[in-house]
Amino acid sequence: MGGTSAERDVSIASGLRIAAALRSRGHEVTSLDTATGVIDASRERDLLASGVQQAPPDLASLASMARQSLSPNLGTLPEVRGADVVFLALHGGQGEDGTLQALFDLSGVRYTGTGQLGSAMAMDKDVSKRLFRDHGVQTADWLMAPASVQEVGDTIGFPVVVKPSKQGSTVGLTLVREPAGLETAIAEAFKYDDEVMLERFISGRELTVGILGNEALPIGEIIPKHELYDYECKYTKGMAVEEFPARLEPAVAAHVQAQAVLAFRALKLRGYARIDFRLDDSGGCFCLEANTLPGMTELSLIPQAAAAAGMSFPELCERIVQLAITEGRS
Repeated sequence: MGGTSAERDVSIASGLRIAAALRSRGHEVTSLDTATGVIDASRERDLLASGVQQAPPDLASLASMARQSLSPNLGTLPEVRGADVVFLALHGGQGEDGTLQALFDLSGVRYTGTGQLGSAMAMDKDVSKRLFRDHGVQTADWLMAPASVQEVGDTIGFPVVVKPSKQGSTVGLTLVREPAGLETAIAEAFKYDDEVMLERFISGRELTVGILGNEALPIGEIIPKHELYDYECKYTKGMAVEEFPARLEPAVAAHVQAQAVLAFRALKLRGYARIDFRLDDSGGCFCLEANTLPGMTELSLIPQAAAAAGMSFPELCERIVQLAITEGRS
């Protein structure tokens, strides 16, 4: 957990909750921050008390931490080498982009979730959207920066969503309604990634589908207090209403779930994932992205979807571990 991506705080919240859940099922769990090392019981209590802040950590502190990160040596750590399974609760950065998965593959370490190739493809939103279209998954039109105001207006139009191509938790994302705001939004997104996507904004309902194994969990609908389901809405109590299962006509629900499974397979994902959609006013279903290591905090969506299917959080965590054992590594 932890790491040095902009989603560090969320990752720690996920990891500590997973550790507690697995311990409640009788498993021996060591908590490990890939940036700072083993987290002892006292430090766990301190981190639990601090929770997820309303904004992500600043980039300067993350860069400083990255220079001292343990990540290059993780495959040799005794806590990792001696584990039956490494449960990956990292979000964004090297934890979710396939880098760490490749390291563990080379080290012979079994881990939860998707392998190196699927992780890399899902993290890159440009690549994943191309694969979605190749496999019959509908997704909104997009461009990659640099792109001029005229090019955006002529091809995808305003409003447009500007976001880092390889980030999560809406970090660095801006909804641009007027051409005058485009340049600033692109510059903001470039702070978090070397590639920036400009995507046609789909007005409508925010839906999410968890995949466990190869099956879709009940669909959730997110109704945020802000216009977009941004970082603050995701990780601050009371800033969003989430309904599981979503109130959808049976035929619409079946279509969204089928699209989620198609997206999961298109990216060669494994174990579990969360696939996000927008449903427009005419019933069009547009896939936004796939999250290969989705949040597992108290407010996160996969645990709520599992609960709607009758599965407790400890059961969900144990099921993910079992999938890591039975499915092997990519």
